[in-house]
Amino acid sequence: MSEDFMLDTDDLERRMNGAIASLRTEFASLRTGRASASMLEPVMVDAYGSMTPINQVGTVNVPEPRMVTINVWDKGLVGKVEKAIRESGLGINPQLNGTIIMLPIPELNEERRTQLTKVAGTYAENARVSMRNIRRDGMDQIKKAKADGMSEDDQKIWEAEMQEMTNKFTKMVDEQLEAKQAEIMQV
Repeated sequence: MSEDFMLDTDDLERRMNGAIASLRTEFASLRTGRASASMLEPVMVDAYGSMTPINQVGTVNVPEPRMVTINVWDKGLVGKVEKAIRESGLGINPQLNGTIIMLPIPELNEERRTQLTKVAGTYAENARVSMRNIRRDGMDQIKKAKADGMSEDDQKIWEAEMQEMTNKFTKMVDEQLEAKQAEIMQV
């Protein structure tokens, strides 16, 4: 391999691990049986001119197994929080009670389980896109080094290593998706 070129595989691997961690967080939001405050983590609210996590505009509580409540701190944001929940794809119909938004978690029927598996698939596809973008960044570094005088053999070795890393992480995404879909479909 070329003496003067070192692909920063640690950085690329760290970024891929970050995409996996993000996927796990999104999967955690797809609770299958019980209500959970973490199911609202991916929901972002347009508050004060920027997209803000829901837990930064109100207090999220789980008073009973099938109910999540959000006590919104600013009365002006109640409508925006409600809209963000409706548009989030969680399939929950918010009910307003002053500044408190109640989210009754419905029993999962077969149709809803199928919807949730599709949402999980979307999350996994977003993670795969992140992997491909990170791979592209690595390949760009290799092409730049080739233009700076790297041998073609070294280029092939680095490209193969980059592809191997991408395949490893993409396989992890697929395995996590399969496990989550099995958990969702379990009655």
